[in-house]
Amino acid sequence: MLTIGLTGGIGSGKSTVAKILGEFGAPILDADKIAHTTYAPGGPAYDAVVAAFGADIVAPDRMIDRKKLGAIVFGKPEQLKKLTSIVWPATFESIRRNVAELRASGTKMPIVVEAAILIEANWQPLFDKIWLVRASREQVVARIERQRGLKPAETEARIRAQLPDEQRAKHASLVIENNGSLDELRNLLKSVWSDALKRNG
Repeated sequence: MLTIGLTGGIGSGKSTVAKILGEFGAPILDADKIAHTTYAPGGPAYDAVVAAFGADIVAPDRMIDRKKLGAIVFGKPEQLKKLTSIVWPATFESIRRNVAELRASGTKMPIVVEAAILIEANWQPLFDKIWLVRASREQVVARIERQRGLKPAETEARIRAQLPDEQRAKHASLVIENNGSLDELRNLLKSVWSDALKRNG
């Protein structure tokens, strides 16, 4: 039974692909949300994150204040590395456990895990297949301006800060080109998903 890692850069349409696959019946796990649970109170990374960055990041309700934490790590590669070295391995374990629980509860469908930083975090061993969603730079810039109101220069800076698609593609078993309309994407995914169902099990 397949476990598929779904990855892609900013504005590639990765979340849209996950949503459509969910409509086709795929159980979807969101690695971002899982990562946040690892440093919630009682989570496996909570104590280590507080120890690394100080009690100042803890809000009155004991939650870690993500704005304060973000301000500490933003633009500081050493601090960011310290954070990811705690959170990424904990997230790896949580994803593995989530997939195992879905299988134990009888889920036979291919499970799709949406994970922007799948390659950077070295989570490849969790997956049977890695699907990369990508779009042309023009599409990405236009999409981000439309969706988030970012200026092209801001989007370009974010693209430069992330792993290039050429690097991601080296790990991908399938590349989904998302440069057309939503209907075109849905039709492409219908065929891709039907193929995954045939290989499943």
